[in-house]
Amino acid sequence: MSVVAILVTDDDAPALWDVYEAGLACVVFGVDHFDPWYTMRLCGLDPAAPRAGNGWTLNPEHGLEGLHGADTIIVPSVPQAVLDGTEPLNPLLVKELQDAADHGVRIAALCNGAFVLAEAGLLDGRRATAHWSYTDRLARRYPRVEVDDSVLYIEDGNVLTSAGAAAGLDLCLHLVRQDLGAHVANQLARKLCVPAHRTGGQAQFVTRHVPETDDDSIAPVLEWAVRHLERPLTVAELARRAGMSQRTFFRRLHDATGSTPLQWLLAQRVAHAQALLETTSLSVEQVAGRCGLGTGANLRRHFTAHVGVPPTDYRRAYTA
Repeated sequence: MSVVAILVTDDDAPALWDVYEAGLACVVFGVDHFDPWYTMRLCGLDPAAPRAGNGWTLNPEHGLEGLHGADTIIVPSVPQAVLDGTEPLNPLLVKELQDAADHGVRIAALCNGAFVLAEAGLLDGRRATAHWSYTDRLARRYPRVEVDDSVLYIEDGNVLTSAGAAAGLDLCLHLVRQDLGAHVANQLARKLCVPAHRTGGQAQFVTRHVPETDDDSIAPVLEWAVRHLERPLTVAELARRAGMSQRTFFRRLHDATGSTPLQWLLAQRVAHAQALLETTSLSVEQVAGRCGLGTGANLRRHFTAHVGVPPTDYRRAYTA
């Protein structure tokens, strides 16, 4: 099993956001949803010190030595004093993260945990994000970091950062997708009652399947489209099924998902191809037909552009 260490950086009473962000990671990596996929360690500067505040507690079982041997380290939100620059980070914590990064450990920051990674120099020369209300501060304090506040999360090498609140869950699901494949990540998302994908940038490929929207005229037609990806779907047909003009449909879909209709359709076709490659023995040509991409050559081109590897390499990795 893969070892995931969740690092609690607050050695005093935790703020609500500290508990929330750490809780997201614990739910994904610390609960046996289907099989015991991960071994989780909750680590802190002083595991013996109680951390209680305003009715909640967060008590790590491990000290910083719990980071040793971890395959993934998760850094949730940090104390307000660290964000304000009035309290320095513990140098031992910084050193542990630097050593882990040097050994190729995957390190992910949730929300304002990006400040910890930046302080350790792990974001120098990399793209990174954080909660939108703190990205300006992150850019000013760490000018060597390329801050992007327009995405849900960013993966740059073995270092990942996410925006605030629910985006931390998006990032955790992305890590599960990397480790265990699209099918498992989708099943976990369904169990957690959240979208398996949400629109971000191409680098992290987080296009949601069906958007969370109060517009009942949009969601049903998108659900229908996901069930009929083998068809040559057009914007005109989807707009007609939604009972609106193409222009109105384009605007509603973009408002709900952040994608154009054609971008959204292509993302769903590629996601369906991932699931078929993982769970069936269909040929690449057959997968292309099932997901509506026509030919194997067309599937290979779009799949490689979105996922980063050809379909055969993807299947080989996950069937292994």
